[in-house]
Amino acid sequence: MSEPRLLVAGLRAGYADSAVIRDLSLRVGAGEVAVVIGPNGHGKTTLLRAISGLVRPSAGRVELGGTDVAGWPAERIAALGLVHVPQGDGLFAEMTVEDNLLMGAFPGPAWRARRAELVKIYERFPAVASRARQRARTLSGGERRLVSLSRALMRPSRIMLIDEPSLGLAPVAIDTVYEAIAELKAAGATIVLVEENFTHVGQVADSVHVLETGAIVASGGYAELSADPTIVQTYLGSV
Repeated sequence: MSEPRLLVAGLRAGYADSAVIRDLSLRVGAGEVAVVIGPNGHGKTTLLRAISGLVRPSAGRVELGGTDVAGWPAERIAALGLVHVPQGDGLFAEMTVEDNLLMGAFPGPAWRARRAELVKIYERFPAVASRARQRARTLSGGERRLVSLSRALMRPSRIMLIDEPSLGLAPVAIDTVYEAIAELKAAGATIVLVEENFTHVGQVADSVHVLETGAIVASGGYAELSADPTIVQTYLGSV
């Protein structure tokens, strides 16, 4: 088996004296989309934060392309090509869409290539291009989420962490966001995608991992988990 793009092994992480993630392991190959799904408050966001360095693990490994980055500061991990798209959108409301995109091009080499990357994003997502001069506060929820994803593409990435992209969006906006994620997958992106809504992940997931109380309790393909009545009833609801 080839070396994974991301390998998490025996990870423990949390806040103060509270362990949220408990001995968690996860393997994601290059070009794969791994979906982590589960109830609110069971550690999905903490997992992403521990991988990206926003939370310092207390034990375990986080290997990015074979390099153990567990405990590194977030900016050092980001410099290796990890991009973290948090919940919501985090846009600067009074800045234009284009200026928000440019904020994703820091630091260094990405800034020098910013104009070329803008052209690529505008070609890939015409809806973003059409809003380039608008202030972010004037966008719909789906448009804001699309801009947030686009900002993450302003510098080269080895792996993207995307936290609940459908959160708070209307169904038509969710469709738009998942079409964008499907495009990223088709272009070869490696993604760890956290979701509570299981309905939309089937079009992008190579693997699905159910997380409960900080541990992965089931893993498999989307079709496999969707056909398991115990998994569906306990964790997924109707799919």
